[in-house]
Amino acid sequence: MHLSQISRPDGSVAVVSREGTEAYEVRGAESVYQLALDCAASGVDMATRIASLGLGPAVDLEDAYETGRLLAPIHHPDPAHLHLTGTGLTHLGSAATRDAMHQNANAQEEEKLTDSMKMFRMGLEDGKPANEGPGVQPEWFYKGNGANVVAPGASLLSPVFAEDGGEEPEIAGIYVIDANGVPRRVGFALANEFSDHVMERRNYLYLAHSKLRPASFGPEIRIGALPADVRGTSRIRRGGATIFDKPFLSGEANMSHSIANLEHHHFKYDLFRQPGDVHVHMFGTATLSFADGVRTEPGDEFEIEAEGFGLPLRNRLTIDGSMVRTGRVSVHAL
Repeated sequence: MHLSQISRPDGSVAVVSREGTEAYEVRGAESVYQLALDCAASGVDMATRIASLGLGPAVDLEDAYETGRLLAPIHHPDPAHLHLTGTGLTHLGSAATRDAMHQNANAQEEEKLTDSMKMFRMGLEDGKPANEGPGVQPEWFYKGNGANVVAPGASLLSPVFAEDGGEEPEIAGIYVIDANGVPRRVGFALANEFSDHVMERRNYLYLAHSKLRPASFGPEIRIGALPADVRGTSRIRRGGATIFDKPFLSGEANMSHSIANLEHHHFKYDLFRQPGDVHVHMFGTATLSFADGVRTEPGDEFEIEAEGFGLPLRNRLTIDGSMVRTGRVSVHAL
């Protein structure tokens, strides 16, 4: 089953359920967020709850996509209570990409392991603990709150001060926190963990800055377990031509960490177990067009797809000119 959200002509939100090729509105569901909280409170799984509510009118999801009515597949009524976060160096092959970005040009230093490679090796050694205890913690980063969520089909705004705006094709876990502070996984979705790789390459301590960018996920949430072997494709189109087309792998068979370990190290913090909050947590990638020498341009369209995850995720790169490059944000005393 896949869940998504579209806007109706009157501006209200419709929850859409799809199994196979047929998609229908879910009767009485005001949002995926509220549906998830209802399931958590009642102890009923999503499929059972949707069956009890019943299905309404058929929905043409492709048309909704084309006409800009497709929304992010989950949202919070207060965007400040949706957290965008992620992990890095979690996939087999991810260290090679990051290591190439962070290698010191000094020949003597090249003989030493970078911090990225050390972190990756830690994951290989203890990212999938054999017992029920936690394994080694991964790299972790913050991308912002619901204000940074971009709907499928909408533009990813790169700030004018950015040095790059590049895609990262990933799988994200979608979660709500129930009334008792227990994380509840809604499902998994495709994600574009849009980042500034030029800034990150200057110094790996700029990673935090490079991640404070918009992100898009969806268009649909896959309900159920994440397949062990996820195989997708990441593309960039420019002026009608495809300038980048490369596979990406995810799922635990292609990762140095288990999903359970990544979830533990995120939700172990009380801060991230506040009742009613939404979390979109991205699990990392090993495929970047930047690593292949691609320099993105305004108007480029990113497309990320994977079998079993529904419609592809598409967004265009746009420069946000709301602040001039030479301008400075001024703080005014009260």
